[in-house]
Amino acid sequence: MPGENLSRDEAHERASLLSVDGYEVALDLRSAVGESTEAVRTFRSVTTIRFRRTGEADATFVDLIAPSVTSVTLNGRALDPAAVFDGARIALDGLADENVLVVDAQCAYSRTGEGMHRFVDPEDGEVYLYTQYEPADARRVYADFEQPDLKAPYRFEVTAPDGWTVWSNGVGEQGADGVWRFAETAPISTYITCVVAGPYHYVTDTYRRGDVEIPLGAMCRKGLAKHFDADDVFLVTKQGFDFFHDNFDFPYPFGKYDQAFVPEYNLGAMENPGMVTFTEEYIYRGKVTRAAYERRANTILHEMAHMWFGDLVTMVWWDDLWLKESFADFMGSFSLAEATRFTDSWVTFANNRKAWAYRADQLPSTHPVTADIRDLEDAKLNFDGITYAKGASVLKQLVAYVGRDAFLEGARRYFKRHAYGNTRLADLLAVLEETSGRDMKAWSKSWLQTSGVNVLAPEVTYDAEGRVTELAVLQEGDEPRPHRIAVGLYRLTDGELVRYARTETDVAGARTVVDALAGSERPDLILVNDDDLTYCKVRFDEGSLDTLRGHLGAITDPLARALCWSALWNLTRDGLMPARDFVAAVLAFAGRETDIGVLQMVHAWARTAVTHYAAPSWREEGGRRLAEGGLRELRTAEPGSEHQLTWARFFAATASTDADLQLLEGLLAGTARIDGLDVDQELRWALLSPLAEAGRADEARIGEELARDDTASGKRHQVRLLAARPSAAVKAQAWAQVVESDTLSNALVGATIAGFAQPSQRELIAPYAERYFAVIERIWAERSIQIGMDVVRGLFPAHQDRPETLAATDAWLAAHADAAPALRRLVLESRDDLARALRAQECDALED
Repeated sequence: MPGENLSRDEAHERASLLSVDGYEVALDLRSAVGESTEAVRTFRSVTTIRFRRTGEADATFVDLIAPSVTSVTLNGRALDPAAVFDGARIALDGLADENVLVVDAQCAYSRTGEGMHRFVDPEDGEVYLYTQYEPADARRVYADFEQPDLKAPYRFEVTAPDGWTVWSNGVGEQGADGVWRFAETAPISTYITCVVAGPYHYVTDTYRRGDVEIPLGAMCRKGLAKHFDADDVFLVTKQGFDFFHDNFDFPYPFGKYDQAFVPEYNLGAMENPGMVTFTEEYIYRGKVTRAAYERRANTILHEMAHMWFGDLVTMVWWDDLWLKESFADFMGSFSLAEATRFTDSWVTFANNRKAWAYRADQLPSTHPVTADIRDLEDAKLNFDGITYAKGASVLKQLVAYVGRDAFLEGARRYFKRHAYGNTRLADLLAVLEETSGRDMKAWSKSWLQTSGVNVLAPEVTYDAEGRVTELAVLQEGDEPRPHRIAVGLYRLTDGELVRYARTETDVAGARTVVDALAGSERPDLILVNDDDLTYCKVRFDEGSLDTLRGHLGAITDPLARALCWSALWNLTRDGLMPARDFVAAVLAFAGRETDIGVLQMVHAWARTAVTHYAAPSWREEGGRRLAEGGLRELRTAEPGSEHQLTWARFFAATASTDADLQLLEGLLAGTARIDGLDVDQELRWALLSPLAEAGRADEARIGEELARDDTASGKRHQVRLLAARPSAAVKAQAWAQVVESDTLSNALVGATIAGFAQPSQRELIAPYAERYFAVIERIWAERSIQIGMDVVRGLFPAHQDRPETLAATDAWLAAHADAAPALRRLVLESRDDLARALRAQECDALED
């Protein structure tokens, strides 16, 4: 990573010096197949950049990360590659007013998911390529000015192996000479250019509406074709185009719309215009729940929203990353609720996406939605819960604040005013002030330019007859904000908790009286932020908390119930409610949860509560109770239902006793059966995981399962389970494969780390805590940033949750004050999670 960084100041200086007229990129990818004697497999990349000098200086640099450069020609003048290329940049001097640069280089195929990723399918030996660039990895494939504000049109041509198909942002066709040539793009940023190549399975369709016609394509590896439900992908795609055309009044601007589901992807998806890429984990090989299809649909619509927010109009620099990601995250849920079958998407948003935001906003690395991004390493780490989920939550609050019509009209003006250009925060605020008539600068200062999450809690008094005399909302936090909220009053009626009163109000300052609810009958539950209009953590008065302890499952409204689950989880994370109390609520009420996405989130929280937040003396009992509850719900769930499948996975994840493990073995062998439960291949891996962790599935047994599923997915499962076995030799081998070698692909690095770090094996992996702190600076220096992030986060000794580990972390931070800021941020975040766990354990220990 040294030398590969780019600072905001350098980018600003370069943007003031030049403008780019266009790129012509020629790639020869025939080297992707066949045997290779090279230590690093490479391909030829020839880039022609036409640009103008607009400033006074006559020197600049072009970005390129490549093993070697064959030639560099500037305005017909040959430059010595050895003199001008340092491995990450090519120095240019003697610029003219109009310039033509030609760079001929050997670029490297990637195994880390960055740049041109090369994947060999273990099932059939086929090779598949795709590119992934965000925020700055196009320079691994062609020479460029790698910053979002130097937009330009692109022409790609690709020479590929015989029998392959190639796709890019524009429409392409193969010439008589075998070369694939693609239509010139509209002006776009480097990070959203794209090439996908290989023997992909490809399905087509067409979107038509009025005079708009958009060719659609969807593709995956041949080995996944039998599982690929392209019809559903196209259905959601068409519904999304309907929604955005109705509301944005700006037709989709990039011609065709292909969607590629690719292997070993580091992200959920990427919004390359005309050629969106997704992780192939969205192609389901076995039975999954409705929540899985909802997640995929949300991602499809999130990426589609980027065609306008991010691709058509792009931020100047990564400080305003929120201008694309926050809007796409919000519009994904907005369009999902209004245009597809997933009409309850705001429930998922409240329970799942906002949990990500609340966690991120309480870390020491928290930042305003509009962040201070000094360089590319900062940018890479800011694809986080604040930029995505908090930003989306803030936009949801904005819609409540200015109104839906004003918000959408602001978006429409924003697109028309800045199409194919770059913007900053002020540009968006200007159109919203026009359409809403509100002072957006004050709103922005409170919501976009400050960090942290507020806590809202009710304060209520009653008269002798039990009626509300005064209900106030108390606000805590370093920076009190203006909130538009709803307050709901609920009471038990025939065993159900039903809302009988609701009012919307503006909250400002430390205490706001809600006059509209005075005189109401005494509620059993007061829910601040009912309907989830604002971004805040919710607390309860004692009466409401008592009601939830006894009747949480009786809340009839799914969104209100999800909000209460989320609030109880935040109390647990904050060390204000014992972890065992949260577990008790899960055991009592999760079986009544109708929303499958909420149930899956609650399951994840319950496991975290036992693994990290419960007192060590209670962990074993807590885990046993979760497994008992999971098995009970599994046996009583409707046969063949998605709830049954969800409880089966939960039981497998919590099983630990001999009886539990024997049942899992029986389900795998077919000697045990639960009515309606289809033990397909993906579920088989889930059932085998705890057996490997407990030492009841050895290498041979895991190999037998791989023989049943000799695919890329099966290989990842096998690698994870091999590393999960309870053996000192196994852990040493896994550590060496990740830390001392760089031969594993990004997917297998992740699988190995996941297997290595088992909470039930705390003593076995304890020796690696000291080794972790000894190697992470070297790892950060030697590996790509993606692998560096995976290792630093994944191998942090979180399961050594003792004060000594906290002290060791503090000692490393003190001794490495000059370490890369992005590396320090990752360690600081892990330290904060550890400190939070220790505080929660202290709270839970009070119950012993």
